[in-house]
Amino acid sequence: MKPIHRTSRATCTAPPAHPSVATWTSFLALGLLAAMGCGDSGQSVEAPETIDGRQVFRHDTFGSERFWTDTLRMHEVIQDGVSPATALAVGLKGDAGALPRGILDSADLDDPATTVELLRLGAVLGIEGSVREGRLQEVGVTCALCHSTVDDSVAPGIGRRLDGHANRDLDPGLILSLSPALQDPDSQAALTSWGPGRYDAYWNLDGVSDPALIPPIYGLQGVEVETYTGEGPISYWNAYVAVTQMGGIGTFVDPRLGIDIQASPDLVTPKLPALLDYQLSLDSPAVPPGSFDAAAAERGRTLFEGKAGCSGCHTGPTLTDANERLHRPDETGMDPRLAQRATTGLYRTTPLRALSAHAPYFHDGSAATLAAVVEHYDSFLRLRLADAEKADLVEFLRSL
Repeated sequence: MKPIHRTSRATCTAPPAHPSVATWTSFLALGLLAAMGCGDSGQSVEAPETIDGRQVFRHDTFGSERFWTDTLRMHEVIQDGVSPATALAVGLKGDAGALPRGILDSADLDDPATTVELLRLGAVLGIEGSVREGRLQEVGVTCALCHSTVDDSVAPGIGRRLDGHANRDLDPGLILSLSPALQDPDSQAALTSWGPGRYDAYWNLDGVSDPALIPPIYGLQGVEVETYTGEGPISYWNAYVAVTQMGGIGTFVDPRLGIDIQASPDLVTPKLPALLDYQLSLDSPAVPPGSFDAAAAERGRTLFEGKAGCSGCHTGPTLTDANERLHRPDETGMDPRLAQRATTGLYRTTPLRALSAHAPYFHDGSAATLAAVVEHYDSFLRLRLADAEKADLVEFLRSL
């Protein structure tokens, strides 16, 4: 997706509302349209000659403050009721690199005012806040909210940033359910049912609550199709999420989903190339020494490439055939609902990288362990593997 260099007037078209999520959809639409300044003459925002993709990933809200502040009123929720202890409990992470030395030794982790101070310091991953005289004035979100975590080097939930790792502790639905704008029974029932590490990026379009697992986004260099359902490169998903989920001010058009949102100024599209470059630069974490049986893993490799037939789809250096083809859900025994709600009706073959670092597995998290993954395919594909062979396959997957 290339930057837009022309100026266009905002098209005030939002995704169609579904009765069960009319509140969420209408609020999102109002927030977007207000942010785009419908009815006013827009001025183009020229992209700087050099855009820092890491800065965009970590700190750029794409103008989502108007949605999260004016519409969802999350600044009020945080100011009055979200202590650091509560924030950690819902999976938010603290960036040790942004904390002055010793600040946590005397901080009251049960006081929401401490959270406001952490936001002022820029120490909460994925949330940017503006603080004046101790009051949180506005808040917006960034890519790092879901796709960064920390190494827990200071305390559980506080440490050095690990960009590209899925934040599987984050409970986005529970966080959204705290908004005064989403207190209707249907919204509450859906949002509080998702659970940690899961998010439904289509719920506000079709009213179906069926969240998918937040994926890691490291190790994707050379993979042309990065979404679960194979729409295209990360930039497609970056634009979709920034505009339709984060509430950013930007352009996103996909007739397949009935979406035509065009913004001027566009605070999303010009940043997509640099953001993509940074995301593709994120390498998979190294396999911890001693975390697998090398001899068993070698036997597992032979099974992977032979009797088990895994390499028929997990091909090449990225161990995926996603660049060449997608697959029907019934080819691999996957739950079809996400594919049916997205644009392709199909799933891509997941690239296999750092598997031991991001359980559970499959797009819906239905396999809790690598052993469960092997059991699923052994049963569905009728491989008839012996228990020892299954164990060897697991060791090979741990070695990746």
